[in-house]
Parts: sequence; structure tokens; C-alpha cells
Amino acid sequence: MISKIINFAILFGGLFYFLRKPVMAMLTRRTQDIARTLDEARAARSEAESRLAEARAKVTALEAEMARLRTEAEAEGRRGKERIREMAGQEAERLRALAKLEVEAHLKAGVRDLKAYTADLAASLAEARIKARLTGADQSDLIDKSIAKLKTLHEESDPR
Repeated sequence: MISKIINFAILFGGLFYFLRKPVMAMLTRRTQDIARTLDEARAARSEAESRLAEARAKVTALEAEMARLRTEAEAEGRRGKERIREMAGQEAERLRALAKLEVEAHLKAGVRDLKAYTADLAASLAEARIKARLTGADQSDLIDKSIAKLKTLHEESDPR
């Protein structure tokens, strides 16, 4: 049994002597790889957190910009609505004025037509009365008076 223990100690002593440097080097490399991976992960995490902070800041800025644009759009909409109301009022007033002018023009045309109709009617009534009262003798007497009057007018206007 002692020989087995000595054999065991020599085997493991030899293995320890020959494999200690490569195993230590491998463990050191593995430790360095893990440390490097952890450092890279920390750097990636800090970079991701900074990007997240930037993204949150951009989102906040965009929300503020959207609120500002919404407020401006609502104000512009109200101004546009008021401008449209004002223009509609002006157009209504212009149409009232045009309608008034058109009514006045129709009224004047109607009065003019009525005066012309009245004058024609009066002339035709006067003509009918004159024809009813005028006899042939009266007519020739009027013609003679008119000719005499024309002669006196002609003599007065003649500068000889």
C-alpha cells in the first residue's frame, strides 16, 4: 500500500511539476479573457446607458417640439378661422351692397319704363281727344296759322 501511495505521490508530483506552468498560464489567460470580457461588457453597458440617456433626451425634446407645434397649429387654425369669418363678413357686406345697387337699378329702370308708358299713354289719349274734337276746317285753320308763324319767324331771323 505504501508503494501505491509513493507511486501516487510520484505520479501526481510529476504531473504537478510538468503541468503547473501550462495550467497556470492557461488559468491566467482565462482570467485575463474573463477580465477583458467583463471590461468590454462594462464599456458596452456604459455606452448603451449613454445612448439610452441621449435617446430619452431626444424623445423629451421631440415631445416638447410636438407640443409646441401642436400649440402653434391650433393658434394658426384659430387665426385662419377668424380670417375666414372676417372675409365671409366682408363678402356678405359686399353682396348686400351689390344687391342694393341692383335693386336700385331695377327700380330706376321700372320708373323709367313706367314714365315712358305713361307718356305714350298720355300722348295717345291726347291724340285721340284731338282727333275727336278736330274737324277738317279746324285743321286747315291750324295749318294756315302755323305757316304764318313760320313766315314771321323766318323774316325775323333773316339778317338782310
